Amino acid sequence: MAIHSLPSADEPIGDDIVAEINITPLTDIFLVLLIIFMVTSSVISSQGKNVNLPEAAQSTTTPQGVSVTLTEAGEIQVNDRTVSREELPEALREALAGAKEKVVVLRGDRKVLFGDAVSILDVAEQAGAEGIALATKPKQRG
Repeated sequence: MAIHSLPSADEPIGDDIVAEINITPLTDIFLVLLIIFMVTSSVISSQGKNVNLPEAAQSTTTPQGVSVTLTEAGEIQVNDRTVSREELPEALREALAGAKEKVVVLRGDRKVLFGDAVSILDVAEQAGAEGIALATKPKQRG
């Protein structure tokens, strides 16, 4: 028996083996992987406590560093791990040691006092941060 592709118009139809690859399962797998990637990337970008960030006229991309979140209630999180003020220096040292960029991104609620933000940034600098960034959201047009 010979191996052929689909018969042409002048060939008789017989019991030959059809040598075609069915790519439908492969396409299904790629689509499932794409959906998984899209869902996980949106979860990764929205990590941390939900804080009401201040608005800024110019908001650039956030650097990939250590994220420090300060909530209105005074809770502090270093990369989504809640820490006390006493644990903050050690938590920042550990996080900065494992980070690619030695930048601390402060995500503070708009109702956080300026003194609290400055004290956290001071601790970050003492822990070895080489740069500091403030997270904002784009200004609403209207």
